[in-house]
Amino acid sequence: MRRIGTALAAMMLAGGGLLAGTVPAVAAPAAVDCAVTWGSLDKTGAPAASRRLADVRVGQHECYDRLVFDAQGTGADAIGYSVRYVDELHQDPSDIVVPIKGGAILEISLFSSRYDPATGQPYPPLPSVNVTGYRTFREFKVVGGSEGYTQAGLGVRARLPFRVFQTANHLVVDVAHTW
Repeated sequence: MRRIGTALAAMMLAGGGLLAGTVPAVAAPAAVDCAVTWGSLDKTGAPAASRRLADVRVGQHECYDRLVFDAQGTGADAIGYSVRYVDELHQDPSDIVVPIKGGAILEISLFSSRYDPATGQPYPPLPSVNVTGYRTFREFKVVGGSEGYTQAGLGVRARLPFRVFQTANHLVVDVAHTW
């Protein structure tokens, strides 16, 4: 009887080992690849029509910080823009130097009037955005504009790769955390 009990116990342990061997292993989370090919040269996009800017907001991602301009109108209308690194941010059209925090400055010009063309009255100002604690962004300012353009400056940690693209009514500027 004792041998049957020992044999039964041995079979249960062996069976338990077989069952444990069939449980799938949990894979470690895949590492995020933050390699970018965007570059840091000027980026431009031709407008379809002047688009009124309604909002601006920021977000943090694992590999980059993001700035988003929301425009009114249909998503089919391209938002015209020019984004480039500058040594100093000069307010258009006065040419006054605008101080902005960061090791590098992105000048953002958008084909978007700051005034209602029908009445000549200014649109409400874009809200300020808080970039405190962001890995790449240091400061954002809407600094002026004229002749149908809105001008902004984005202070960043260093001259890092960036990309600009449009999706529906949003113009997106991503600045990578590293090269």
